[in-house]
Amino acid sequence: MAVDTLKMTLDGKAAVMEGLPDHPALKAVLAWNPQALTEARFDRGELTLTFAPGELRAAAAALQAAGYNAFDDMTAVDWFPSSPRFQLSYHLLSHSYKERIRLCALVDEANPAIDSITSLWPAANYYEREVFDLFGIRFENHPNLRRIMMPDEWEGHPLRKDYPVEGYR
Repeated sequence: MAVDTLKMTLDGKAAVMEGLPDHPALKAVLAWNPQALTEARFDRGELTLTFAPGELRAAAAALQAAGYNAFDDMTAVDWFPSSPRFQLSYHLLSHSYKERIRLCALVDEANPAIDSITSLWPAANYYEREVFDLFGIRFENHPNLRRIMMPDEWEGHPLRKDYPVEGYR
């Protein structure tokens, strides 16, 4: 990426696609399934691509095939009382392009579930378990989805914004 792109901010799917037509991640997503991309933002040199929860794993696979070869990190945010309530953010790295991108999916409180990406990147295993434990978001087809930080008998998910400060009594 050129240095001047670090100062550029593009907000919205149309603006990002118009402003970065040669970006390798966008090219990969558009070649795979352009309708799967619901939102995009480019800010401070980092591209954020948002997908429907049912499309995120396939989008990650398309980006992996396009050269985003490393899983870096993932986390969740609870936007309570908004709906959809949860935002999952996955950070991927391409050593050949020397850049990171962020993949996001919004997950509804009524069915907080998404497909696991551990079959693509085994390093996502513990991150997904942590999000499951602390937020209660299920990762379908995860090889070992169980609590990782809280005791097995713990009730609730402590990083949810509606979780009582002193726990359930």
